[in-house]
This record gives sequence, structure tokens and C-alpha cells, in this order.
Amino acid sequence: MTETITHARILVTGGAGFIGSNLVEKLLRQDNEVVCLDNFLTGKRENIEPFRNDPHFRLVEGDIRSIADCRRAVDGADYVLHEAALGSVPRSIADPMTSTDINISGFVNMLWAAKEAGVKRFVYAASSSVYGDSRELPKVEERIGKPLSPYAITKYVNELYAANFSALYGMETIGLRYFNVYGRRQDPSGAYAAVIPKFAAALIRREPPHINGDGSNSRDFTYVDDVLQANERALLTRNPEALNTVYNIARGERTTLNELAEILRDALSAYDPAIAAVCPEHGPARKGDVAHSLADISKAVRLLGYTPRFPVREGLRNAAAWYWENRLTLR
Repeated sequence: MTETITHARILVTGGAGFIGSNLVEKLLRQDNEVVCLDNFLTGKRENIEPFRNDPHFRLVEGDIRSIADCRRAVDGADYVLHEAALGSVPRSIADPMTSTDINISGFVNMLWAAKEAGVKRFVYAASSSVYGDSRELPKVEERIGKPLSPYAITKYVNELYAANFSALYGMETIGLRYFNVYGRRQDPSGAYAAVIPKFAAALIRREPPHINGDGSNSRDFTYVDDVLQANERALLTRNPEALNTVYNIARGERTTLNELAEILRDALSAYDPAIAAVCPEHGPARKGDVAHSLADISKAVRLLGYTPRFPVREGLRNAAAWYWENRLTLR
């Protein structure tokens, strides 16, 4: 039987967001006390509404840019799962100042507050964007390129700070470089929404999903439940070699955007046959985008015991079911 974390007090920053709220739900289900820190800039209140009456759940409405809010949220915590960030490559290109303020200053605030509180371990959401202009495939943790966006720079700086805090203050830190996570509660609205929920929302409306470029760009799409597993493995590992480093968290398979649109269309066609006739439209390639991404996950498998369970087709079927069930809010 796989070991699970239970009876711990865990702070999830960004706990009202897509990944954060899924982590909150999982941890509460396993009899943990969970504190959610969120300012609702991108997180949604409806994501945590099912937990509001749970006596083991506490919401701290605050901002990681405030050290006082960070200290208030982390007080008494055993562990921190740091998911709070301002995501999106295009948004960081349009407004690098805010991305830097939240993703770097906020990250350091949270690290410092966690150090002061004496937490056992600080696990944070890193990003595959740090591989930048590296053409090497698959991506290996120890070899990265030059960042292609302000967002990528902020996420790399997070890794440097985490390593520095580990060396200077003896903190246990683990960074998880997520590769294109998708699944339930991922928001399709807004200019900076991720590609899968945007595709799903368009297909449900029987409108062509928009693909930047010719669709040959490829990604290592990762189902959210595999990300939840990785976070739990990072909290549980007792292997000293596994600490104070970063890991690729992905499926370990490459899917083009054209293939993605086709798989998602087929999955949603099970609910509305008319969707099968909808074809994507193509536009200009997007500035700052990496052409191809594929993770080498052997380090996470070896040191964390991470075992991804969801191939893209299975994960997208699960996601499509959630998108369809929530289709009225996707319109």
C-alpha cells in the first residue's frame, strides 16, 4: 500500500487556485489540517467553497507580498506547499514588474516566514519554463537554457533562492518543475488561460479552438492527479539525497497541439456528437513560447518514487468529463 501523508498541518499557498485547491481537497480527505493562503487575484472562491465548513480547513485571505500575511498563514505549520504565483508567459511579457514582485519577492517572503516558523519542509511549484532556449530533449534537471520570458526568469530565481536557503539556514526544500498541468478546476476564462481549458471551452461552444502556429509545437502534458502525487511524495521522502533539489514532474510523453485538439475533440464528442465536426483554426506563433518540451522524469522516479498514472488520452477523458459537467460556467 502506498504511504500517504496524514495528521499533519500543511499550508497551501495559492490554495484557491487550480492546483492548490486540488491539493487542499486531497490533504483534507487524508485527515490533515490545511491552511489556505490566497489573495484571489487568480484563485477562485468557488474552488474552496466545498471545504469552508470543514473544521480542519482554515482560509487566510492574504498576499504573499506581505510578510505579515505569510507569517500569519505559516504559524504552526508542519509543511508548506507553495503554489502561489502569477502564472502565464504572455502576462509576464506584458507586465514583468508584477510577475517579478509576486513570484520573486513573494517567494522570498514565504521562504523566510517558513524558516522563522521552523517548518519541516518547503515544497514549491517550479516550472518547465526554466529550460528556455535549450533544444535538448528530453529535458534533464541539471541542464537548462536561457529563459525566454520574465515568468521563466522568476521561476529560475525561485530555485536559486530555495537552494540558498537550504545552504544558509538548513531548510529542507524541494522544487517540482511542472510540465503543462491540466485537469479539473483549471480556468478557461481570460486572456492568459492555459491551452487545454481554452480548447475545451471553445469545443463545448462548437467553435474552433485557436492554435498558435501550425500546431506542430509539442508539450509534455501532465494530469493534475500526477502532480498531487508528486507533491505528496516530496513531503514524505526520507531520503537525504532527495532533498534540496528540483525535479521534472510530467508524464514523460510528447503531444503536439494538433494531436491535443484532436484527442480533446474526440473525448468531448462523446457528450455532444456535433463537436466531432469542429476543426481548429491556426494563427501566428506566440512570442516567448518554447517549440518543444519533453521531460526526463527518471530523477523523480528514482528519488521520490514518483509514478505517473495518466497517459494523455486517459487524463483528457477525465478532464473532458469535468469540463462537460461544468459547461455552463465555461461559456
